[in-house]
Amino acid sequence: MTMSAGWYLRRLSRMGPREVGGRAGDALRRWRWRTVRPPDAPQVTGARFTAVLPAGTVAALPPDAVKRLTAEADRLLAGRAEWFGVVRDDLADPDWCRDPRTGRRAPWGYAFDVPYRDEAAVGDIKQIWEPSRHQYLTVLAAAYAATGDVRYAERVAAHLRSWWAANTPLRGVHWTSGIELGIRLLSWVWIRRLLDGWPGAAALFEDNPVARGQIWHHQRWLAAFPSRGSSANNHAVAEAAGQFAAACAFGWFPDSARLRADALRSLDRHLRANTFPSGLNRELATEYHGLVLELGLAALAEADAAGVPVPASLPRVLLRMTDALAAVVDNRLRPPRQGDADDGHGLVVDGAGTDRWGSLLATGDAVFGRLAWWPTVTGTDLRTPLLAALIRPRPSEGAARAATRPGHFADAGLTLLRGPGEIWCRCDGGPHGFLSIAAHAHADALSVEVRHDGVDVLADPGTYCYHGQPAWRRYFRSTLGHNTLSLDDGDQSASGGPFLWTRHARSRVLVAEPAGEGVAGEGVARWCAEHDGYPGSVHRRRVELTGATEEVTIHDEVRGPRRTVRLAFHLGPAITADLAGDRAVLTWTLDGEDRSAVLDLPAGLEWRAHRGESDPPLGWYSAGFGRKEPATTLVGTGAGGGPRGFTTVLTFRDRGDA
Repeated sequence: MTMSAGWYLRRLSRMGPREVGGRAGDALRRWRWRTVRPPDAPQVTGARFTAVLPAGTVAALPPDAVKRLTAEADRLLAGRAEWFGVVRDDLADPDWCRDPRTGRRAPWGYAFDVPYRDEAAVGDIKQIWEPSRHQYLTVLAAAYAATGDVRYAERVAAHLRSWWAANTPLRGVHWTSGIELGIRLLSWVWIRRLLDGWPGAAALFEDNPVARGQIWHHQRWLAAFPSRGSSANNHAVAEAAGQFAAACAFGWFPDSARLRADALRSLDRHLRANTFPSGLNRELATEYHGLVLELGLAALAEADAAGVPVPASLPRVLLRMTDALAAVVDNRLRPPRQGDADDGHGLVVDGAGTDRWGSLLATGDAVFGRLAWWPTVTGTDLRTPLLAALIRPRPSEGAARAATRPGHFADAGLTLLRGPGEIWCRCDGGPHGFLSIAAHAHADALSVEVRHDGVDVLADPGTYCYHGQPAWRRYFRSTLGHNTLSLDDGDQSASGGPFLWTRHARSRVLVAEPAGEGVAGEGVARWCAEHDGYPGSVHRRRVELTGATEEVTIHDEVRGPRRTVRLAFHLGPAITADLAGDRAVLTWTLDGEDRSAVLDLPAGLEWRAHRGESDPPLGWYSAGFGRKEPATTLVGTGAGGGPRGFTTVLTFRDRGDA
């Protein structure tokens, strides 16, 4: 996907004067760097790596987590991996610039000349970038630490030397994006730490001028080209976290102390800027909440390992984020599926099958202490004991913490209604997104998600892709692609590009009565909100969860002139729907048991079921980035405006009635 002149003008319109000036300076610096050979890294003598794990840490790792780790490491040794739905068997000797999905290879040359957004020229950039985050190498390094098997260490060393040789500073696609450099630095820190018992570790890193040069040039790049202004989202956190980690653990250079101090200030500032006071991430994209929390905890570990004091605000933000995560997950520890999601992680040391969200809550428990209302985490992971071995416990950090489980986050506009049968309902009445471009937002104002015992019943379809497939990108972030109402076949917010919104719908919550841990008996949890995304009209939605009848009632009103209405309900991939007129019988199976519900739809609309349609896209569910599967979407079409509304009732049946 190439960017047109119109896109650049729209992008410029979302910047303030300070950002424009900063980007002009960046452009000048890129031009100057093009004209001169990259400088040599400073000469270093006597470099040593001292940020090691405390004695006994590895021996205490949980055996079942080690078993998952070694199984994953053995697949990697065999050259097999899967990223974003593409299974690869070429990882024994990878081509660092080839995209296996399209077969294209990113062009070589000055980094800032590589058109990484253009799939026709480069291939799928996510497929190219992901292996070069080197998080699969942290898995192999962890397997070496846990087992002592030198095959893992030797593969790590071979791949690092291969990558360093193939990606000299400022040449090629891997020097174009700061988030990639930041995460890669964090991976290198952990690789060196986990390989500490291997005799070749020092020769690979601190005694290796090529490694030292790569580390220094990564840090030089990050210091020169920070994400700024309307782009200072999770990318800025990743850049600062990686820079800080490297300056702590690889503090061998004359400018290490300055880089460390600058990165810590930047990290603290961006963590606070990216996080609501309630603890939820301002991008309103749940996976980025996880990414930012992982990065922040990893940076805190490096600070404590190096004895570097951090501002009190930094761990307090991480504490608030952890408590917020504990509050929003369902009974299976799944958080909302809100906004963009690209399967990005901050630090990976676990094998497949490890619960990411359970791992984060376990780490939060180890560092901050769990509250009585937190959900129970039953699984094990390796990241928690490894981070906890380095991080000094910080119970409460002097911050006031909720005595009961929050159900409404006013600043984020997120409300959770919980009911019997583990009914979980997320209602969205918050801001469109973060900063002026809201890069990772979807046009999903007033959308709902409903789960029953962890199963997606009314589902958020997900993200699927970023670059290269514009029709699919538009669909998965569209209003029609969410459980809400659209007018005149348009989106509530105006898109200016795949990561750019030029007009943002404004929502406000009018009623939020979530009933704490959940409604029971005759209790009713309520929510009501409205948005102004369609000029001249206001969409208002009321949601009620009635405990006695296990019903979710959704009432939509459109105030303003008569317009074409489309009301969409996206069902999860496990749900089978039998639609007859304005009633759909929903069935699914969980743990060998049949479950069912009835969805009574507004009679004033004409209802059709869609599944797996591609022209245009409709009826899909993306469980993870790069993956999609057919799922049923029910769409009602008609006219709305004035006092008339549309009422939908979702009733869960007793299990014996399924």
